[in-house]
Amino acid sequence: MKGASVPAAVGMPSPLFLVAVVLFLLWGFCCCKIGWDSVMRMSADLRDLFLYEAFLYYNPLLIVALMIWLWGVNLWVFAQSSVNYVKVFDLAQTHLSHREIWRSATWLTLIVPTSMTAYLYLYSHGEVSLAASQPVFLYAILLIILLSPFDMFYLSSRFYFLRTVLRILLPLQAITFPDFFLADIFTSMSKVFSDLERSVCRMVNRQVATIAWFEADSICGSHSVAIPLVLVLPYLCRFFQCLRQYKDTKEKSCLLNALKYSTAVPVIFLSALKYHVFPEQWVSFYRPLWLISGVINSLYSFYWDIKRDWDLSILTRIFMFKSPSTWTNLLYGRSWVYYWVLGSNLVLRCTWTYKLSSHLRHNYLTVFAITALEMLRRFQWVFFRVENEWNKMTAKQNFEMSSDMPSEADRLLESSSHTSSEDEGYTIDM
Repeated sequence: MKGASVPAAVGMPSPLFLVAVVLFLLWGFCCCKIGWDSVMRMSADLRDLFLYEAFLYYNPLLIVALMIWLWGVNLWVFAQSSVNYVKVFDLAQTHLSHREIWRSATWLTLIVPTSMTAYLYLYSHGEVSLAASQPVFLYAILLIILLSPFDMFYLSSRFYFLRTVLRILLPLQAITFPDFFLADIFTSMSKVFSDLERSVCRMVNRQVATIAWFEADSICGSHSVAIPLVLVLPYLCRFFQCLRQYKDTKEKSCLLNALKYSTAVPVIFLSALKYHVFPEQWVSFYRPLWLISGVINSLYSFYWDIKRDWDLSILTRIFMFKSPSTWTNLLYGRSWVYYWVLGSNLVLRCTWTYKLSSHLRHNYLTVFAITALEMLRRFQWVFFRVENEWNKMTAKQNFEMSSDMPSEADRLLESSSHTSSEDEGYTIDM
């Protein structure tokens, strides 16, 4: 009976945990205070440009940290429910648990704002060269950790991740669920990849802590052709995955899925054209095309989510935990969850077009907020996509088991044949 179960008792947090939370909040306050004071020391005419540049280096890493936190929540929910995500993703027994995921996210959440605070403080106090070294040092350390061949920092999980990324970039083999699952997540992070490319570009060209990139023809500026190319890359990878799946399965739905990802291409490149055509051409011709292509991409993607990626008949079963829980009583079987998922997915699919458009990216705080909201949309998408895949796996397994077992008619026929053989043998003996 729904709502009759008693929620499991929730233990009090340990004193060590409470101390850690207090220290975390104190650290966050210090970073905000030092960063704000440093920004206020700058001249008003350079303040916005400098914040725009500083935000470029650090906002993609903050988004990555947010995605890792949310992925940990996904794994925690899967562990409480009947969804066996280990089998879905074909993980080794040494895979990271949600606690280890959260531990990694904690370190990234601490390191990135600390580096950003040091960058702001050093630049505002005239130490430009030291300030410029902060994002370079941070990116170098993270890259070394990711690619390190030594048995530290979860080597097996990093190898699994890098191997999957290679399979996404080169879909030369049959596409597995982890391959296109991670590729789908990468489409939500295309803005992150674009910002990472521009950040690395400025580091390589020694434009960190300068405004040389502000020139329109700068190789690392907002008019760079690399911006739309990087934005479109995750969609092209997913497009070729769909073609590979069609080659292997001959299912027409793979071609329809490929068409969905191809609708993002005109959104990205029509937006980039603003910097390469006359203003009147943009307003009268290209902007209407961009709006139409954005609407098509948003609605097609929304349709595919609810029709193909999810099974709406079991939308909230993921929240039926093994043990009674407050979350189960709040979310399982509730109609408001159904309407929230559909409504929020549609709205955020439409706003995602804003993020794909390079000519709208100057309002960096708005774009950051929309990118963070896209991570939240993808976070809730993960629940139902993984559950749908698990249901398909169990249904296939049950079908195979039932196929191996003889039917009632086969058993009756076999019994009849056996009886007839005995009667025939008895007649011969007579």
